[in-house]
Amino acid sequence: MEFNNNMPIYMQVIHELKKELIRGNLALGSKMPSARDLAIQYQINPNTANRIYREMELQELCYTKRGLGTFATEDEQRLMRVREEMAKEYMSAFLIGMRDLGLQEEDVISLIKKEFDNTKEQGLS
Repeated sequence: MEFNNNMPIYMQVIHELKKELIRGNLALGSKMPSARDLAIQYQINPNTANRIYREMELQELCYTKRGLGTFATEDEQRLMRVREEMAKEYMSAFLIGMRDLGLQEEDVISLIKKEFDNTKEQGLS
């Protein structure tokens, strides 16, 4: 993973882990990598890895069982809320970009429909 300078590293990793949870690559209730392994995987400081898990616990995306490790949330509804929040963030950034280009709502909707059709034809949907 390549980090950018626009956001703290720990937040970028949390964002990536949220996507992994939403996609199902990290199953509900599954054991997550230890903080040490997370640090190695993302080439980050172990303290940053610990901070990531603390923050994810505050967001109810994981929980720690003393002596057993950290586990992904088992709350599917929580993940659906996170998915919707992330979708809104992407959509907001997208719409700001479209407005900066001077596009109206109808233009944006038309472009989205065309792009959906293009990706279907390319087998990307």
